[in-house]
Amino acid sequence: MELRICHLYPDLLNLYGDRGNLLTLKQRCQWRGIDCTITPISLGDPFAASDYDLVFMGGGQDYEQNLLYEDLIEQKGDAIRAAVEDGLVFLCICGGYQLMGRYYEEQDGHRIDGLGAIDVRTIGRPDRLIGNTIHEAAWLSGQGSDPVLVGFENHSGRTYLGPGVRPLAKVRKGGGNNGDDQTEGAIYKNAYCTYSHGSFLPKNPAMADHLIETALKRRYPEFEELLPLDDQLAENARKYLVNCNC
Repeated sequence: MELRICHLYPDLLNLYGDRGNLLTLKQRCQWRGIDCTITPISLGDPFAASDYDLVFMGGGQDYEQNLLYEDLIEQKGDAIRAAVEDGLVFLCICGGYQLMGRYYEEQDGHRIDGLGAIDVRTIGRPDRLIGNTIHEAAWLSGQGSDPVLVGFENHSGRTYLGPGVRPLAKVRKGGGNNGDDQTEGAIYKNAYCTYSHGSFLPKNPAMADHLIETALKRRYPEFEELLPLDDQLAENARKYLVNCNC
């Protein structure tokens, strides 16, 4: 059994250690005896969705996002939109989250079209939402997992979800999508988006396992569930982040 991961633009989108999300996915697979391969795909590289079980796109500053914009929208856009609709698993962080949406409206009102793979829109603001975050994903609780998600946010964009998209979580601490409606991140089909850096998955093993399990079940219909792991160290760190005043 193998989990095949595509890392989109690893040379351009890697703020705040976002690559740690991939290290977590790979290690949690290896601990269970599951092979995991990570393929970097960047400017000029073809993207064939059928080659992968999970696609990861991290965050980047405006300069890096501008460098990849034409390649992402014009060269890979059709394939990515089709892959999302087909149920391929995606994890997109911050700038990657914004790029998956309909558009980003700059502070002067100028709109930059996004991929339109998910129905969200982002409005730029002069002030930033910065700091450690605590969110609650009730749907994880429904799967028997800890619903608390911890992370770190640093973004000036305010993202609003369309009617066909549901939030990843509810804000307990932090700004979340926009600082107003208490939502954080987005879920559309098997595309999961969040503003959480830090990295996100090392701090949230239940979320990492959900992504792995969803991807494997899609490729291997006979696959049932992941073997449990000893996550005591991660849970100790999570409890500290939840209980500390930081």
